[in-house]
Amino acid sequence: MEPDSTLRPELPGNAFKDEVKPLPHEKTFSKTVNSAFIGTGLEQYLRESGISALVITGLTTDHCVSASTRMASDLGFEVKLVADATAAFERRNYDGEHYSGETIHRVNLASLNGEFCRVCTTAELLDGSA
Repeated sequence: MEPDSTLRPELPGNAFKDEVKPLPHEKTFSKTVNSAFIGTGLEQYLRESGISALVITGLTTDHCVSASTRMASDLGFEVKLVADATAAFERRNYDGEHYSGETIHRVNLASLNGEFCRVCTTAELLDGSA
């Protein structure tokens, strides 16, 4: 993890948001690279638990979300990626061109949808149409 990252384990940016805090019986995994599957035991846990379908949310669409979604798909999991429960930050290209966070987010969703996952909204997921 980057030394200046606000997501370092000892900083508030690493804490679960209230609306997604794990329930007491839910298992959590800590990761140190973009993919949630590298060095975490997540795949083994999912397989042992008979879980074959995943719903992915989080930050950032172009990094951890993308890496975890691609790997989950490559490992044979059925993946739904919730568009309005993910986001990205603005970026500058190698040549200085600026891209808004929304553009980065939408381009990454477009790249993942249909190839590695089904992109859906929270409403679609909750009403069963996803």
